[in-house]
Amino acid sequence: MSTAETTRDLPVGYQHRWFVMAVVMAADVMDLLDATVANLAGPSIRRSFGAGQTTLQWVLAGYTLAFAIGLITSARAGDLLGRRPMFIVGMAGFTLASLACGLAPTAETLILFRILQGLFGAVMLPHGFAMVRESFPEDELQKAFIPFGPIMGLAAVVGPILAGVLIDWNLWGSGWRLIFWINVPIGLVGAFIAWRHLPRIPKNPDARLDPLGSVLVMVASAALIYPLVQGRTLGWPAWTYAMIAGSLVLFLLFGISERRSTHPVIEPSLFANRSFLGGLFFLGTFFVAMNGSNLIMNLFLQLGRGFTPIHAGLTMVPYALGIAIGAAASGAALGPRFGRHVLHAGLVVAAIGMAWFGLAVSAHAGTWTFTPALLVTGFGSGLIFAPLFDIILAGLQQNEVGTGSGLLNAVQQFCGALGVAVLGTVFFQWLPHHGWETSTRWIAWVTVGCFAASFLAAFLLPLKARENEGH
Repeated sequence: MSTAETTRDLPVGYQHRWFVMAVVMAADVMDLLDATVANLAGPSIRRSFGAGQTTLQWVLAGYTLAFAIGLITSARAGDLLGRRPMFIVGMAGFTLASLACGLAPTAETLILFRILQGLFGAVMLPHGFAMVRESFPEDELQKAFIPFGPIMGLAAVVGPILAGVLIDWNLWGSGWRLIFWINVPIGLVGAFIAWRHLPRIPKNPDARLDPLGSVLVMVASAALIYPLVQGRTLGWPAWTYAMIAGSLVLFLLFGISERRSTHPVIEPSLFANRSFLGGLFFLGTFFVAMNGSNLIMNLFLQLGRGFTPIHAGLTMVPYALGIAIGAAASGAALGPRFGRHVLHAGLVVAAIGMAWFGLAVSAHAGTWTFTPALLVTGFGSGLIFAPLFDIILAGLQQNEVGTGSGLLNAVQQFCGALGVAVLGTVFFQWLPHHGWETSTRWIAWVTVGCFAASFLAAFLLPLKARENEGH
């Protein structure tokens, strides 16, 4: 029998609230590890299946695209069906999809299971923090989030090392498959704790879904990403350009549908908010650059320089460590004090680090050659992570914050997939003509250009973050 209780019967705080925080952190660690290890494992997966270059892009983009699409309707579905059952189904499904990824017999089935992982992740993650807020009294909420940053930072640092060790270990000939099975024990324990201890938050009787808007934005997103990934391999036939143009039309129809809908997926007033639109542009250019360049750096280290997975994982540790340090610094002191200026500083530092990485790229460069550049790039990126959402949301009315936060999460994931699709395709287009070093160096310059675009967009953002909004 479940011990879950209705939080409104416990005004001083839900008695199992620390179990709630633990299981929500476990869910976020699963998602973080999954993204980190899949990036590192890309070359090993390709060799295992003898697959083409687009397989690497789909293993990453399939997950993030499905996550972004799922997020669009997940929050509304949580209000309608209940956050507790949505979280439990999401965690159980994510765990089973992780197991299936490790058992995938072909590249096509692996991509399918990665898409399922992304969809279940979108069902799981948005509801966790909502239940944390419901479970903790106001004066205890900030304290509850204190361990979140260090744990996520540790997971980001350990993830590449663990992935490299498991792939090189090749236990029972499993190779890269073990990296997906990391989630299985975490997910099984987490799902059991969730079933036993998550609070029963009352459903919202007024909640409604917008089927037309949801379908339009899903089809539009898929119609944009698919030709960007597949077009180069197929020689860019006419239908790929037609599909990209069609996706833009569908996004336009989605916008029109939202204005007319009585229960829109996205609050229409958000699109009239200049600072919020600037925030979306900032988010888009930054994560296109970050996710795309991460793929290329891992490809260069393993395929261009011939590093083993563990060697590549250790080489990327300074990057993850820099992110953890930067996020801790901006979240604890710099972000609340300096607001938008921290974003500008982070972009300058990240751009310097990426330019440094581009200059360091050579046929003979080793781990220590890249270490300072990756540490600086990670630190600059970390400065941006902690305050970014709160600063963007500061320009919204209170009734727009929930929808705005969900949209920011969806755009972050979608642009991550877009970055893998676009930068990966451009890189593979250049590779046969210019080689590993030159192609990787040019991607570094493209990344710096994206950071410059984000820098300009940041001037549209509010000066200070929204107060008392834990993430």
